[in-house]
Amino acid sequence: MLNELTPLILTSNEAPNIVRTLQHLTWAKRIIVIDSYSTDETVKILHYYPQIQVFERKFDTHTTQWNYGLEQVKSQWVLSLDADYIVTDELITEIAALSPDGQTDSYFARFKYCVFGKSLRGTILPPRQILFRKDKAIYIDDGHTQLLQLKGNSATLSAYIHHDDRKPLSRWLWAQDRYMVIEAKKLLETPESELSLGDRIRRQKILAPFIILFYCLIIKGGILDGWHGWYYAFQRLLAEILLSIRLIEAEKFKT
Repeated sequence: MLNELTPLILTSNEAPNIVRTLQHLTWAKRIIVIDSYSTDETVKILHYYPQIQVFERKFDTHTTQWNYGLEQVKSQWVLSLDADYIVTDELITEIAALSPDGQTDSYFARFKYCVFGKSLRGTILPPRQILFRKDKAIYIDDGHTQLLQLKGNSATLSAYIHHDDRKPLSRWLWAQDRYMVIEAKKLLETPESELSLGDRIRRQKILAPFIILFYCLIIKGGILDGWHGWYYAFQRLLAEILLSIRLIEAEKFKT
């Protein structure tokens, strides 16, 4: 199966992450990277790898970046990765052993979230379709991020992807604030009947930050991960506080 797929990665100033990601993709004959005109060492690092083909495109939305990337893929299958996703050896072995029979068109992978390289017991990240047939898929907008819209049947892989983002806190805060502006717009413009229970709670603004802290520490067992678990829980708490502030701001400006 590995010979039938192309890894596709988006980058934007990912020098702190991209080397670790690429170290687990040395088996790939061709890797497509869509770079948003990085100003750090990202592109220089990418050029060290002869199997990587870099396309530069000014960032507008995640959806259009991903769809542009799909246009550059020549293989039947795509392995869609963020620049801080580590494809574990167990996952590579599992993908290599796949024998697509025409009945399965995509595969979901579950995540282990890492804090400074240590994987945690739990995460709020949902499984994501990372491996799919190119001709069956297109990305669509979903709040601050993108959603893969795919026709066909899906299965779930047993091995995990590690999400290991080591960019500075200042960059994380900058990105989260941008994301929450878009997320607030989505929550306010979507009819309440179409929102999930979680999004309905988030739209109430007050409870969501406290619920997410409890969820990460107690339900997901983060308290057993020591300071790594507290770090992750505080990250998610801060992200929800930013969303609550943006919701209040958007409602006040609207009136």
